[in-house]
Amino acid sequence: MTRRVTLVLTTASSTPPVVIEPFVVATPWWPDVEPVVEAASNRHGIEVTVLRLLDATPDEQHPSGMAGVVTYLSETAPESYAELVRIGRAAPWPGRLDDHPSRASWARPGGPARHLAWADRQLAACGRPSTGPAQQVKSWNLSGLWRIPTGAGPAWLKTVPAFFAHEGRVIAALGDAPVPPLLAVDDGRVLLDDVPGEDQWTAPVAVLLEMVQLLVTLQVRWIGRTEELLALGVADFRPPALAAAAASLLDRIGPSVDTRPRAVLSGLVEGLDRRFSDVESCGLPGTLVHGDFHPGNLRGRAGALVLLDWGDCGVGHPLLDLGAMLDRLDTTQADAVRDAWFEQWKTEVPGCDPARAADLLAPVSRLRNAIVFQSFLDGIEPSEHRYHEGDVGRALAETVEAVDRSSPR
Repeated sequence: MTRRVTLVLTTASSTPPVVIEPFVVATPWWPDVEPVVEAASNRHGIEVTVLRLLDATPDEQHPSGMAGVVTYLSETAPESYAELVRIGRAAPWPGRLDDHPSRASWARPGGPARHLAWADRQLAACGRPSTGPAQQVKSWNLSGLWRIPTGAGPAWLKTVPAFFAHEGRVIAALGDAPVPPLLAVDDGRVLLDDVPGEDQWTAPVAVLLEMVQLLVTLQVRWIGRTEELLALGVADFRPPALAAAAASLLDRIGPSVDTRPRAVLSGLVEGLDRRFSDVESCGLPGTLVHGDFHPGNLRGRAGALVLLDWGDCGVGHPLLDLGAMLDRLDTTQADAVRDAWFEQWKTEVPGCDPARAADLLAPVSRLRNAIVFQSFLDGIEPSEHRYHEGDVGRALAETVEAVDRSSPR
C-alpha cells in the first residue's frame, strides 16, 4: 500500500532539475500528493508543490495498478533549492525536461502559484480571506486540488483541463441542487466551499437509495433542457453523437483488438441505430447525465448528501449513470439499488420501462466509458497516459462481456 517516491526539484524560474533522496509514503494512489508534500517537509525540511508525474513503475500486486516506484517533478522555493544543492542533499538529475502543448497549467513551474493567487483574490472578495498557506491535495492530468484555510472553514481550489472546463458552469447552473457550494468560477478552475461529512464509499443501502433519489430528482428537473445543457459545454451522449464516436473509436483501435471481440464490437456499433430506437420506445427522456455516479462521488451524511465531480457530465439517456454505481456494489446492494432506481423512474414517467432500457443500454454504457477514456488520452500529454492507457481496453472488454450476457426483452 505504499509508494517509493523520488522528487525531481525545480523552481518557478525553471532552474536545472536536481533530485533528492527517495522516501516512502503510505498511500498507493499516484494523484494523492498531500502525503508526498508532507513527507518532503518532514524528511528534507522543504516545502514543495508536486507538478506532474515523470515516471512510475507500478506494483503489479496492487489492485489499483499504482503504488510501486514513482518519480514526480516538483517545485520549491529558490532558497530551498539553493540550500539543498549547497549542502549536497540534491544532485543533478540526468533526465530531460521537455514541454508539451497539452500540459496542464498546474503541471508547469509557477502554474500553481498563479491559480492560488486567483483563489486568494476571490476569497478576499467574498469577505473570507485565507488565513494560512494552501495545502496541495491532488495533482494529475484530470485535476489539481488545494485546500485553503479561512476563518469560516476550508475552501477548495480545483483546476481542470480544457475538456472539463464546463464543470464550474454546470455547478453554477444547477443552483440550489445538492452540488458543491460555488464561491467563484473561472475558465478551467473553480473555488468551492467545504462540504461537511464523509465521502460515501462505504455507504449502507439506505444511503445508497437516497443517492438514487437525489440523482433521479435532479435529472427530472433537467428533462427538456437539452440545448441549455449543451450551451454549458457538456458532453453529448445522445444517440447520434454516441454512434458517431463509437464508430470513430472502432476505426482507430479496431486493428489492435482480437478477431472475436472486434466482431462483437462491430456488430454492436452497426446495430446502434436499431438499439437506440428500442431504447427510445422504453419511454425515458434524455436529460442531464452525471457521467461518474458512484458512492465515492457523494459526500456528506444521510439526509445531506452532495454530488461531486461534474467534469464527466453530459446530456443523454439517464440510465447511462446506472453502471458506474452498480459496479461498486455487492449483489445484495446492487439489487436493492437497481429496483429502487427503476421504481422511481416509473413513478416519475408513468408507463416507461426502465428495466428494458437498462438491458439495452448495458453494453452502450460500457462503450461510452471507452469513448470517454479515449478522449482523456487525446487531451493529455503522453507522459500522463500511464494513468489511463489500460482503461480503453478494459472498457471495451467489459462492452463485449455485456453484449455476451445481454438478452433484451
